[in-house]
Amino acid sequence: MRTLSQKEEKSIEESIKVWNGINPEWGVVILSRKDSKTRKREPVVSVSWVLAFISMAFVFPSPSYLQYIDWRVLGYLFALMLVAAGFRKMFVFTRFSGFLLRYAHTPRQVASLLVWITFFSSMGITNDVALITFVPLTIVVFSLCNEKKPILMTVVLQTVAANVGSALTPVGNPQNLFLYSFYAIPLKTFLLTMFPLVSLGALLIGVLLLLIPSQSKDFQVQIQEVPRLDKKEFLRYLLLFMLSIGAVFNVVPWYLAVVVVIVFSEKILLKNVDYSLLLTFIALFVLVGNLGEIEIVSNTLQRALQGKEFLTSLVASQIISNVPAALLLSQFTQNSEQLLLGVNAGGCGTLFASMASVISFTCYTHYKPSEVGKYLAVFTWINMLFVALFLGGWVVL
Repeated sequence: MRTLSQKEEKSIEESIKVWNGINPEWGVVILSRKDSKTRKREPVVSVSWVLAFISMAFVFPSPSYLQYIDWRVLGYLFALMLVAAGFRKMFVFTRFSGFLLRYAHTPRQVASLLVWITFFSSMGITNDVALITFVPLTIVVFSLCNEKKPILMTVVLQTVAANVGSALTPVGNPQNLFLYSFYAIPLKTFLLTMFPLVSLGALLIGVLLLLIPSQSKDFQVQIQEVPRLDKKEFLRYLLLFMLSIGAVFNVVPWYLAVVVVIVFSEKILLKNVDYSLLLTFIALFVLVGNLGEIEIVSNTLQRALQGKEFLTSLVASQIISNVPAALLLSQFTQNSEQLLLGVNAGGCGTLFASMASVISFTCYTHYKPSEVGKYLAVFTWINMLFVALFLGGWVVL
């Protein structure tokens, strides 16, 4: 395991501007969010609150507004984001991927490992965290191997992998967490509902990975050094993660889990919580609560959704993103399975269909500012393949 040379440090520092730089003591690039998640959600937060305030003109503000808000979901999200920040601080995911990359010897093998790590990790740490962690790692690994051509395709496939893989579990993404809680979906029903869609997506991901070259001259994987793992700290966050998952599945009270996670987490990590996502949820809770009180709107939306939950939610996700689509449409249908499938299938498609996709876009375009158009073209082409696949699967199944 070698330390980065000064030339390599300078190259990486210049090309990947979303990172803070190099720690000379560790010889490793330190990943930093630099509020990218907050910035990427600003338009969604603003629009959500504008719509919420407009709805207040029809349903006057009152203490009943507090009943609109699903405090459990906000608590789950907060606790999981705080624990994930602790894992990222310890380079847990980078360390694990580095271990696996020792067994990769070709560009395709490296890309496959990085894509599948993103796919499976998103099921537990959410699609956002998976992409924040592994997309920058992809750029560094291929850059150090002097093999930059596969980066774009790998990043796009990682993005799809995060959105598809996270669809399988209740804690994989915000819309799943909300719908699982809102409809009180049994875990077995949830998994059986999502398994066919996730399996179809995984199959297409595997096929598309074949487009990445299997051989390259002088290709050699370089593994970065990381700080020594504090085992006690790791155990602490592992227990906090298990507690948070237990709260999601109603094993422990959600409010107790939130308090314990806050008390036993490092306070500096509080700044890494995506508060803009929590604010978006609050605004949307107010909006959909008010819409439900307006009889003509409620009746119209219920009629429009009836029997069309999958298609409506898929299309709505392309326009307003799948998290807002899930919150808005859930108030007007009891067909939880079709809505769940629709908003997750709808995470593929346009760049804004899943806000997690913007993370990858930001990372790659900071690395290659001249390839914005190329990235969007490849991203859209591949994502539309998945939308077509999911539509076909929905029709057949």
